[in-house]
Amino acid sequence: MKNLKAPHTAIALLAGVLLALACPAGARGQGGGAAYNFLDITSSAKIYGLGGMNISLVDDDLMSSDQNPGLLGAEMSGQVALNYMHYMGGSHFAGVRYAHSQGEHGTWSAQIRYFGYGSMDERNEFGEIIGSFSPQDVAFGGTYSYDFNDRLRGGIDLKLIYSGYADYTAFALSTDLGINYYDPDKDLSLSAVVANAGGQIKRFTDAYSRLPFDIRLGWSQSFGTFPVRFSITAHNLTKWKLPYYKTGDGSADSEPELVDSFVSNLFRHLVFGADLISSNNFYVGIGYNYKTRTDMSTYKRNFFSGFSLSAGLRAKEFGVGLAFAQPHSGATCLMVNLSLNIQDLLRK
Repeated sequence: MKNLKAPHTAIALLAGVLLALACPAGARGQGGGAAYNFLDITSSAKIYGLGGMNISLVDDDLMSSDQNPGLLGAEMSGQVALNYMHYMGGSHFAGVRYAHSQGEHGTWSAQIRYFGYGSMDERNEFGEIIGSFSPQDVAFGGTYSYDFNDRLRGGIDLKLIYSGYADYTAFALSTDLGINYYDPDKDLSLSAVVANAGGQIKRFTDAYSRLPFDIRLGWSQSFGTFPVRFSITAHNLTKWKLPYYKTGDGSADSEPELVDSFVSNLFRHLVFGADLISSNNFYVGIGYNYKTRTDMSTYKRNFFSGFSLSAGLRAKEFGVGLAFAQPHSGATCLMVNLSLNIQDLLRK
């Protein structure tokens, strides 16, 4: 038990410092808008296919640990993973992550993520086009997790974020704190995450941009021999009301209708997922995100809005995963993951 004290102390100190940083961020950000929403876009094709958010999925998919640092573990040691995503509006995201075990109870990982939003027109104060620019965000991150016992694991993730939009640049510091409880006898997983705590350390202008701070809870479980695992993730738990406007058919005579009912608010906090777990060599997943569907509440929305699909194959040390979603009829999102376990490959 002697090796428990140092990791516990390190995690506690980092958590205290970074949560303290988040508090003035919220206070100073009362007049500014929340930014950095790209931090909520997963790098895991499997998670994207399960509704885009899942903090309780116990797996050896390295990319899924970006949802909860408490999911990172020694079972991912030696794994390197790549991701690419074609997102809405011509955006392209990519990233790489590597993990390695540390001692008997710890695991660390390092990552780089790039978010590019295509080319945009640059205009002067008169609205005249004077050129073009390519806005981008880059996040450099490190994660450390620790097994407190054979069922409880906690972790911390720290990111340095660079943003470049035309002639404006900014830097921000963000952290996630996560914990996971897993009962293998019941295949029951419970998680809690404090996400995107932190703030800007260099602003674009005098205005302060807040990080999308959030508290999340998650549950995943399969039942008996039934080969499907079910998941529910609750998010945006720092506020109850999440109203939206329903715009009808989009015609000129259609008046926007504010939707703010109890049932609507409840389901806009929840993400549902189910994945097939009958084999370790492949998976298929489906998810439903009611908030995504209602956020796209226009005449361009289609039946598939809010739904997402994923599938993956594994052959020894190699793995590939794909995910697909269509938030509205004019936007198709596709994600690809590739993984390789270098340690297993070198042992041969």
